[in-house]
Amino acid sequence: MHQGIIIAGFGGQGIILAGRMICLAAMHEGKHVSHIPSYGAEMRGGTANCSVVVSDEEIASPIVPKPSICIVMNKPSLLKFEARLQEGGLLIYNTTLIDLEPSRSDIEAVPIAANDLA
Repeated sequence: MHQGIIIAGFGGQGIILAGRMICLAAMHEGKHVSHIPSYGAEMRGGTANCSVVVSDEEIASPIVPKPSICIVMNKPSLLKFEARLQEGGLLIYNTTLIDLEPSRSDIEAVPIAANDLA
């Protein structure tokens, strides 16, 4: 098993924390993990994303060029990362802040009104 995951949204939405939590849960299960956060200088409201790799084997590279899972919390993140998702991948998107449907038919798209649920 080798999963590449991208989580993206605005700063302050818990993007980096979500990536760290996935890593901690996977480590608890005995998996190998990597986590690369990326965020702007702003404390809130800027862009934030992280790349997470979870694997049964040692991870050769922490880079995630074609993720199998994308979790996007805002429209700019959907527009940026949907095309990178591998065929048959899982896209989880926040319908509270995203007013359009994903354009690809070769992926599984799961809409969640995340802000409304929080």
